[in-house]
Amino acid sequence: MSLFFEWTGRVDNNSYGKRLHEVVENVNVDKLKEVTSRHFGIIGFESDEGVRRNKGRVGASKAPNKIRKFLTNIPYHFNENNVIDIGNVRCLGNNLEDAQDHLGKNVANLIKYQYTPIILGGGHETFYGHYLGVRNALSRDKKIGIINLDAHFDLRKQRVPSSGTMFHQVLESDKNAGYLCIGIQELGNTEQLFLTANELKVEYILETELSSLQEAFTKIDVFSEKYDVVIYTICTDVFNQTAAPGVSAPTPFGLDPKVVRAITKHVVNQKNFLSIDVSEVNPEYDIGDKTSRLISHLIAEILMYLNKRK
Repeated sequence: MSLFFEWTGRVDNNSYGKRLHEVVENVNVDKLKEVTSRHFGIIGFESDEGVRRNKGRVGASKAPNKIRKFLTNIPYHFNENNVIDIGNVRCLGNNLEDAQDHLGKNVANLIKYQYTPIILGGGHETFYGHYLGVRNALSRDKKIGIINLDAHFDLRKQRVPSSGTMFHQVLESDKNAGYLCIGIQELGNTEQLFLTANELKVEYILETELSSLQEAFTKIDVFSEKYDVVIYTICTDVFNQTAAPGVSAPTPFGLDPKVVRAITKHVVNQKNFLSIDVSEVNPEYDIGDKTSRLISHLIAEILMYLNKRK
């Protein structure tokens, strides 16, 4: 783990309520204790290595703390102090696989002690560490449904893992995992990737098919019913680049933030929802911190949805 983020910010008179920085507690992962009510565990993944291997724009390693910066002053409308932060896993040099294993062990610990993991990437290689943690926390016969909000399949089959290979890695090795990708751009994926998706029985919804959100919600519901748990991963390049310019691969015809917000609310409200990561925020290319600010508000809304569910 790297050093903890310092959660500080504006303090109002108590009668006005709290902000997130007043709620979050930094906790060493080896000091975790089991909780019996809804609690959340934030963990960051400082990594650019997967994006570098995938020939993308590096800079996402700076995202976890940048997102936290914009989370600090968002109001928290719940009385219980039920959010902890266990710090960042840092990818040192090109040791991506070691960093993913490390992330997985910490995610597994959060699940073991009944926390809902909220993982801040990092490149989308963050997801493979997320998956490892979930699989390590569950028995091998448990079925994991993966819902990915993304412009790209990330189904490349390559000798060296990257931010473009994670879902192929999972589906090739885990017969009890399934994959639904929402927001796919036809011009963001080669013909071979569509063929690979069909071969691996990947379910997907094209960006052009999201005019009716109710149809997408139905597909999410049907998909989720087939699995013991659902884990959610958001690649920020799914957004229209005017809303989220600070990403590895900007998308001119990406999704409107309100569409992402509606889909996210529906996914995290699935009864078997377990964990989430948000990846590919790249502060190096952000304009006015638009992308980091957008993602921080999306995470705050996830906290709100899940608190209301308990």
